[in-house]
Amino acid sequence: MKSSVLIVHGGAPTAVINSSLYGVITEAKKYSDIDKVYAALGGSKGVLDENFLDLKSIDEKSLQLLLETPASAIGTSRYELEASDYAKMAEIIKRNNIKYVLFNGGNGSMDTCGKIYNALGNSGINVVGIPKTIDNDISITDHAPGFGSAARYIAETVNEVAQDVKSLPIHVCVIEALGRNAGWITAASALARKKEGDAPHLIYLPERPFDEEKFLDDVKRLYDKLGGVVVVVSEGLKNKDGKPIVEPIFEVGRSVYYGDVSSHLSNLVIKRLGIKARNEKPGICGRASIAFQSTVDRDEAVLAGSTAMKAAYEGNTGVMVGFERIPGDKYQIKTILIPISQVMLHERVMPENFISQRGNDVTQEFIKWCKPLLGQGLKEFISFL
Repeated sequence: MKSSVLIVHGGAPTAVINSSLYGVITEAKKYSDIDKVYAALGGSKGVLDENFLDLKSIDEKSLQLLLETPASAIGTSRYELEASDYAKMAEIIKRNNIKYVLFNGGNGSMDTCGKIYNALGNSGINVVGIPKTIDNDISITDHAPGFGSAARYIAETVNEVAQDVKSLPIHVCVIEALGRNAGWITAASALARKKEGDAPHLIYLPERPFDEEKFLDDVKRLYDKLGGVVVVVSEGLKNKDGKPIVEPIFEVGRSVYYGDVSSHLSNLVIKRLGIKARNEKPGICGRASIAFQSTVDRDEAVLAGSTAMKAAYEGNTGVMVGFERIPGDKYQIKTILIPISQVMLHERVMPENFISQRGNDVTQEFIKWCKPLLGQGLKEFISFL
């Protein structure tokens, strides 16, 4: 009997979420008893509206474009689901003869994935999660598709800004990176360095309480020495009381819209130290950039999608695909299946061994862990200074 697949995207898109979609479609095409590969257009709301598009008949040339297309080609959402919505979605899935349900997303989407799995019960419909997040905060898995490209973006951007500040060393530049509770992206800016003393000169993560006085001391010391200082900070910096150093502008559920941390800190440098300062906030650019897409990230995203499809077809359900590093000098990973209950809204932050003792930098352990995920080496520049 013919059956169908349903793929749903959830949460903020990444530079490689479409690569996982490509992996799902190409794997599904291998099985003659799979009739349709439905995409829920617009995420979870698309399921409730039964707004489905069959992707199985799309030609290979068009599908290849998914590998280099930013954002989500099928749309996504942060639609707030009610308890009754899960039962409704389960009925819709059954009515459309869908046997395999694949959710691609982060912590919130894995929570939805787990609740759909529970709602479907013993229906014989297999539910598998595909990890996706630039923040790299999904539990258990070594890393998640989306992070490598966001990490490459911040490292390349800081690398370019560093050349500007070095050539005209008259100010402090504060760059704000995404990541409200987990500092993985902020930390990845350290990969911009080629040698000791290179920018970023200071890195501040949300895992450590932020101390304004220590920050100003660090900046003044480096400014007196170098003349130009590059600082990378997380959007989610908090003080010793656990409160954001800049009051959030708006909060809805898990979504927090922060004020400009980089603007606040650059103004602080100007007012307190009398030093010229400016701020940069790449924001959404850092998650949408195909120009800085990591080839490793892209290939692993395809692998995550194809593995999820294969796992569901082989009878696995209530799991998420994850990555596990294979020990050795050469970077290698293998896929694993993680019970979905272990990743539902479980947030993974930077471990202590990845953060410097003073809390204003990362360690060599982090750099060694992170470097392979960025793909081929960063751009090289020449300087006679």
